[in-house]
Amino acid sequence: MTESRTHTLFSFGTLLDERVQTALFGRAVPTSPASLAGYTTRPLKITDPAVIAASGLDVHLILERRLGASVEGAELHLTNEELAAADAYEVDDYTRRRVVLSSGESTWAYLDAKPLRPAERIVIVGDSIAYGRCDPRGGWAGHLAAAHIAGNEAERRLFNLAIPGSTLADVGEQTPALLAARRPDTLLVAAGINDSAVPLAGAEAGADTGADTDTDGTAGLERLTGSLDALAATALGHNARLVVAGPSWLDEDRTRDYEGLRFTRARALALRAFLRAWCEANHIDHLDLWEPLRERTDLLADGLHPTAEGHRALYEHLDTLGR
Repeated sequence: MTESRTHTLFSFGTLLDERVQTALFGRAVPTSPASLAGYTTRPLKITDPAVIAASGLDVHLILERRLGASVEGAELHLTNEELAAADAYEVDDYTRRRVVLSSGESTWAYLDAKPLRPAERIVIVGDSIAYGRCDPRGGWAGHLAAAHIAGNEAERRLFNLAIPGSTLADVGEQTPALLAARRPDTLLVAAGINDSAVPLAGAEAGADTGADTDTDGTAGLERLTGSLDALAATALGHNARLVVAGPSWLDEDRTRDYEGLRFTRARALALRAFLRAWCEANHIDHLDLWEPLRERTDLLADGLHPTAEGHRALYEHLDTLGR
């Protein structure tokens, strides 16, 4: 018989009610007092009849970020089956993510399913597309910054630290030193074109790029796992929520040989699938930026970098997914 693992889950609301616990888990589960720093709460209207019946309430609370605030609650100690039951109980507005308690302990908590909506201080890291190349207004990140800060000029901040030419390995190495001074609650990693590229010289020489046998674009993508794992650990170390965005669509006819690199749609699609799978396996948010530019060659300045209109299209799509 396989022993069921015990998980901890921070709660401040209806999951602390013994009636709800009994309805969900068949028992009152063990709890221990806990505090979650850097968060406050706001009301959320509930429409699911089953959730209303279990809790007796049609308004629950949901977490959002607030520097200097804290939420008092408790950790629930749950089995695998009970954690799955808690997941099923929460409506689609919530998603389970890792957080760090005031004690320094990492635990699960239910956060807003739109990862940028509850954010207060956002740091963006990535490559030239996140940097805003080909758009004097700062690209999709510039649009996001304007909308985000306009919502609360006094408290909200967005820092775009993207560097053209960066890969995820570069970002993973550079990011830890950049965060402390900016006190982010959200780390938005833009994974873009450079991780889907193969150096032409290496491909022609048959170097360890896998290009000569890479018929489906998957060769070498496993190397990204370490960088993503490191970024997840960095974000959690700052009690920040990691969000991975990208890649965006590219015009292979114009980009196959570009500045010493080879770009193909197969490799970009393989990167997209890899990022989605890694995020799902690790309970990390993935914002897919592929569709807004699909087959829209007019929105690409050079086959890779969006025009100003292309950046606007990316922002509007990201805003729908994230906020």
